[in-house]
Amino acid sequence: MRERRSVRGFLDRPVPQQVLDKVFDIARWSPSGTNMQPWQTFVASGALRDSLREQMIERVRTKVAPSQDHKEPKREIGARYKDRRRECAAVLYRAMDIEWADKPARAAASFRNFELFDAPHVAFLCMDEGFGLGSAWDVGMYAQTLMLAMTANGLASCAQGTMGHHPDLVRAAFGLGPEVKVLFGISFGYEDTTMQVNKAYTERAPLHETVTFKNA
Repeated sequence: MRERRSVRGFLDRPVPQQVLDKVFDIARWSPSGTNMQPWQTFVASGALRDSLREQMIERVRTKVAPSQDHKEPKREIGARYKDRRRECAAVLYRAMDIEWADKPARAAASFRNFELFDAPHVAFLCMDEGFGLGSAWDVGMYAQTLMLAMTANGLASCAQGTMGHHPDLVRAAFGLGPEVKVLFGISFGYEDTTMQVNKAYTERAPLHETVTFKNA
């Protein structure tokens, strides 16, 4: 758990199928409400990964607006959460020697999401439109189990909400019906340890800020 982190630079080195089978087999044992196992996972590698990557890049370059299947509610979040988000960005920019005021460099760093950070594989985590918020929690637990399994087997990963920006491309790539909704994606492979961005390490809020113990 302490070793897992979001990696944003990967080697051009595909993961052997036996390793893929192993980590995804571990992930299928994740808990879910009434054991419905609502997750549907679609992994793009090779030529399909390349095609999806280029299509997403083209959409961003031509300023096609995202059209997520599940949009975030438009509500204000508290200052503490904004501070955590800003500090996470600051950690990444410092690792890449990007000044906060350098908007073009920040945009280029964000664009790397759609290049999959050069990862040779990307997994799209989906669920049927009939499932609601409770099942999305189940998919989240599945994703956590999957990324921990990857870490335990020498792989690096990065969960990306941006992989849900253009779900029509994912459905077309895998021949899926409209009832399959894309939540997010995980780019993964072997870490490129020479990349500066991978030297970024974020912290976590102290226990007392996030957990309350009460016995009376």
